[in-house]
Amino acid sequence: MPRIAIGNHKGGSGKTAGTVNLAAALAEAGHRVLVVDLDPQANASRRLGIGYGDPELTTSEVVKSGEEGVAADAIITSGWTEPYSERVHVIPARFDLENRISEAAVIGAAGRLRRALTGADDGYTVTLIDCPPSLGHLTQLSLAAADHALAVVEPEYDSVEGAVRFRDFIDAHSAELGNPGLGMLGYVISRVRANVGAHAFQIEGFAETFGQDQVWEPHINERAVIKDAADSASPLRVYGTSPGREMANIYAELATRLIKEMGS
Repeated sequence: MPRIAIGNHKGGSGKTAGTVNLAAALAEAGHRVLVVDLDPQANASRRLGIGYGDPELTTSEVVKSGEEGVAADAIITSGWTEPYSERVHVIPARFDLENRISEAAVIGAAGRLRRALTGADDGYTVTLIDCPPSLGHLTQLSLAAADHALAVVEPEYDSVEGAVRFRDFIDAHSAELGNPGLGMLGYVISRVRANVGAHAFQIEGFAETFGQDQVWEPHINERAVIKDAADSASPLRVYGTSPGREMANIYAELATRLIKEMGS
């Protein structure tokens, strides 16, 4: 099943929110989704209802082992209500995932996640890998394992530059990671504020920077409900407000685009 590395070489772009809310939207459409939290901050895990001390096995143990198929032992259901918990599963993270960074020079280290996921994510429509905001070893593990990469971009200069660096790193180094066919699936524009002139200016240049066909719509506006739902570890639609349902519908459109792009 396709694996998608979701990243940006800039924190605060809405990457984790995009990962979690796309997973929810895909589940609402009847798809089974595996979320792999590869960020030591473990924000995706918490937003999916996984308590910090709950799981015994996390991405740290999975990557440390690197044995073929071992990731299956770390998969747990999300802490969300039905039908989400049935359809959204997680390999959670803890802060000790940082320890794997020191192993980057070990022969074969970049392929550990790819080997660990072999066979483990069969039966899912898609595996979403939430990358840390870096281009270091943890992100490289994700890129070595993924079939596609997806950038989440805030329309501000630093975030756009972070997405460019993410794209260019893949172009330059995917072959060295043992994944020469890896390419960008698209760019999701997040945290848009209509009253900020710089945002409109950056969005105008996205087609030239990233290619018109790869800039996804609709854009995700900056809305308090996204943060509120994240804080309560709840899917937007379940959060139960009109703004929550509105934003859930936007993610549903993006999830439809995701499925379409994976099949093209």
